Order: sequence, then C-alpha cells, then structure tokens
Amino acid sequence: MRKAAAAAVAAAAAVGVALLVRRQVREAKRWARAAAVLRDLEERCAAPPARLRQVADAVAVEMHAGLASDGGSKLGMIISYVDSLPSGQEKGLFYALDLGGTNFRVLRVQLGGKEGRVVKQECQEISIPTRLMTGSSHELFDFIASALAKFVASEGEDFHLPEGRQRELGFTFSFPVKQSSIASGTLIKWTKGFSIDGTVGEDVVAELSRALDRHGLDMNVTALVNDTIGTLAGGRYDDKDVIAAVILGTGTNAAYVERANAIPKWHGLLPKSGDMVINMEWGNFRSSHLPLTEFDQALDAESLNPGEQIYEKLISGMYLGEIVRRVLLKMTEEASLFGDDIPPNLKIPFILTTPHMSMMHHDRSPDLKTVGAKLRDILGIQSTSLKARRLVVAVCDIVAKRGARLAAAGILGILKKLGRDTPGSDKQRTVIAVDGGLYEHYTVFSETLESTLRDMLGEEVSSSVVIKLANDGSGIGAALLAAAHSEYLEAEEQ
Repeated sequence: MRKAAAAAVAAAAAVGVALLVRRQVREAKRWARAAAVLRDLEERCAAPPARLRQVADAVAVEMHAGLASDGGSKLGMIISYVDSLPSGQEKGLFYALDLGGTNFRVLRVQLGGKEGRVVKQECQEISIPTRLMTGSSHELFDFIASALAKFVASEGEDFHLPEGRQRELGFTFSFPVKQSSIASGTLIKWTKGFSIDGTVGEDVVAELSRALDRHGLDMNVTALVNDTIGTLAGGRYDDKDVIAAVILGTGTNAAYVERANAIPKWHGLLPKSGDMVINMEWGNFRSSHLPLTEFDQALDAESLNPGEQIYEKLISGMYLGEIVRRVLLKMTEEASLFGDDIPPNLKIPFILTTPHMSMMHHDRSPDLKTVGAKLRDILGIQSTSLKARRLVVAVCDIVAKRGARLAAAGILGILKKLGRDTPGSDKQRTVIAVDGGLYEHYTVFSETLESTLRDMLGEEVSSSVVIKLANDGSGIGAALLAAAHSEYLEAEEQ
C-alpha cells in the first residue's frame, strides 16, 4: 500500500516537474522571440557614423538642387524674402499674430534698442471655434481681427507708439504658402483640420488686412513668416552668431541664412544685406540611406500623406510613440509579450504618444514603476513583469536614439552646405537655435542629438558649434521680424 502511495506521489511529482519544465521552455521560447524582434529592430534602426555622413551628404546635395530650381529637390528650399534678421538695435512697439493650429496667439512687445532689448511683452491665446475652421475666409479673419482689436485696445501705458505711426505686425502663418514678398503669400492648402475653400489661392496678408480695416484697426502687416523663420529671428536677436533654426516638436523643419548669390533660382535684385533666409521644409527629405523598418513603412502607408514627409516620420514627436506602439504590438503577436491575449488598446493607432514614451524612457526607478503605470493606464495592461518593462524601455531607446541621430545628420548637412563642418583658420562661432517640445522635454533625444553632432564634427570644429534652446520663436520672432522690416527704418537711419 505504502509502495503504491509512494509511486503515486512520485508520478505526480514527475508530472509536476514535467509541466514546470514545459512552461519554462515555453517561457524561454517566448522571450527568445521577443528578443529576436528587438535585435532585428536594433539592426534595422542602426545609424552608425558612416551612414549618418551619407545622410548629411544627401541633405547637402538636395539643398543645392532645391536652390537651383523649384521642384528640383525633395526639400522645398523656399525663398522667404526675409533678407534682414533682427540686429538687437530695434526700437518701438510691435505686434505679432501666430496662427498655426486650433488656437492663435496675439503678442505685443516694446523694444528698447541695444541697451533696453525687450522692455516689456504681453501675450494672449485664443481658441478658434470649430465651425470657423470649415466656414468662410471672411468669418475666420473677422474673428481674428476682432480679437486683435480687443488686444490692441488693452494696450497699457508701458507701450509707446510714436505719433503719426501705424502699428506694425508680424504674421506667423504655419500653413503651406507660396510667398511673393516679405509681406505677401498665397495659401497653397489648409492643413491641421482647417478646410476653407475661399482662402486657397488667395493672399493671406490681404485677407487679414481687409479684416483689420473692417474693424477699424490701423495696422500694417510688415512680415509674413512661418514658425521656423520666427525661431531663427528670435535666436538671432539673442545671439548674433545664430545661422540656422530647427524645430523639433510635433513636426520638424529647418531654416537657415544663405548667401543670396548662391541661390540660382533667385531672379530679383540682390538684397542689400546679401543674405536670404531659406525655409528648407526638411520634413519631406528622403534618401536610400535612411534606416527604415517594416514599422516605418507600414506607418507611412497608412498615413494621410503616404510617400511624403519620410524624414519627419522618423524624427518628430508626432510619430515616435506610434513607432514604439507598432513594435510592441508585433512583440505581443509573435511572443505574447503581455500574456496570451493582445490588449485591445495596443491596436489603437497613436494611443501611445511621444510624451508617454519619454516618461517610460526616463524611468530610473529599480522596478520601472512609471513604465508599469503607463502600460496599465494607456494600454490597459494590468500587470507586467520587470523583464517586459525592460524590453519596453529598450524599444523606446532604439527608436528615440535613431531619431536623434538622424536629426543630427540633418544639422550636419546644413553645416556642410555652409562650409562650417571642417576646421577653419577663423574659428567662427556657429549657433543653431532649436525650438520644440521634443527637443526641450525629451532629455535622451536632445542629449543624443548633441553628442552625435559633436562626434561627427570632431573636437576642433564642435568646440565652436553651439546648439541653443530658443523658446517661443514663432511669437516674439514674428514681432522682431516686423521690427527688422519696419517701413520706418530708413527714416530712423537718416
């Protein structure tokens, strides 16, 4: 009897051990599959120095092609008609209007010349009612002019407009425009949820000016710019060595100062300054040297603009979190990363934003508590192992660092075009003004970008190249450009 009982216990133990071993084998295979997806991702996202130099060279080549003729390059290389940037000597009261999404901002600034700099500034943000985003051009610009008129009416005693002068305004308009002068440009198409047929093909400055007249506002629009050029102007005002500006936020773009005689497609008189600001529209750059994965290709194919903005889809805040989501979904499908069932939220495009990704990536707690909380709160995954959380951080690391390294290659391309990527006898200081939440708040991204650029330039050149955070370029930059292109400048100089 005892023998039978002992045999039964032994048999049960053997079955238990077998089950345990089987579970461990299954578990090991699962992690091996997840690790294989990670390894493949790492290999396909690799951006070693040699590849980054090829990307930088391709950017410089496309810059040359885009300056030679319109449509000759994947880069827009749009002539901005901004031929003078703020010098720091501007004086007086100037306004800015920043329209780039569902909100717009109005801003006024009192400039005090070289000594006083920005004496005082005030800003107000206003939401655009949804109905106006698809209404008529007349209604939208009337709404903006009405808000601007109220803002002007609240001008305090600290702001002084010399007698007999019109107020002057810089207009940041972050939609595709074909510019024909510093203060005129026709709308090519609306984006960001706007759809107002009447405005396409019209001069947006003329539309705004007519609305200002209807509201009895005596104000002259002296500069039409986009947010990247505004950032360049704000950066130059703070630091005379700023030669380019880069936006790294939800989207990405770059603008820089070019010699006017190096722009073959420029057919006008050469500006007095000899310079011209170029809006690169670099988000549309693409090259066979860009390290693309199956996740990037699927994201692009399913996007609203397939085949376009490929560079932007690799490096900007709109897309990084979504790339991570797609990788985690594959790991879940192929390796049951979060258990046998696929969490329904993990299938929702863009549910994982780049700020969420950044919080997980920067989690320094021993048990990666923030990673666990984000997976639970956003993706509905109730419990995760430390091993799974580490895997998530590793995916964030690969995707973020690839984006940052490619952004650094873009900046190197600009420096190559300007001949500032090699050691020179004059050791001139070169400053790049960078704006945008991705660069400002995603520390791993910004640190990787800076260290990559340093490594590629080498010690001697990188010692004179500075990347500088420029806050709110699109607002104060537009006001500064209104000042730099004021119609009263010549009278002041005489």
